[in-house]
Amino acid sequence: MGLDTMPVPPSVAWAQTDCSIYLTFNLECEKPDIRFEPKSVLFKGLAQDQKVYEVDIPLYEEILPEKSTQVNKGRVIEVVLAKKNINDGFWPFLTSDKMKHHWLKIDFDRWRDEDESDEDLLSDQIDFDSGDGMGMDDTNDTDEDDIVETK
Repeated sequence: MGLDTMPVPPSVAWAQTDCSIYLTFNLECEKPDIRFEPKSVLFKGLAQDQKVYEVDIPLYEEILPEKSTQVNKGRVIEVVLAKKNINDGFWPFLTSDKMKHHWLKIDFDRWRDEDESDEDLLSDQIDFDSGDGMGMDDTNDTDEDDIVETK
């Protein structure tokens, strides 16, 4: 098998809540083969660039394969894994090997801290459209005092 046909791992982003793990495979792949096992997720697919992508993710804790789902959104494949033991709280790692993988990143857009509720997230957001609290009440309004003439 030549070097150009060796499978490579796709870029994967992950996040979690109390009861779910979210995986995003950042890859355009028409018909990915994704298999859920209680302690692993296997991804294999042929991308638009004709490269074979494959990764076997050994999970930190068990999931419920029958309640886990996937959606191919064209540019990405999104996966929701149902945690088996939701009373155990957040996982400190995604993988059971606890290694830092170059293809695995945290999905900060979906990340929730263990003590953070959805209500906390809504109250902490800043309304950038109005400029409240940011000293940006009206950015299109110019004062004559602000204009400096140079000769």
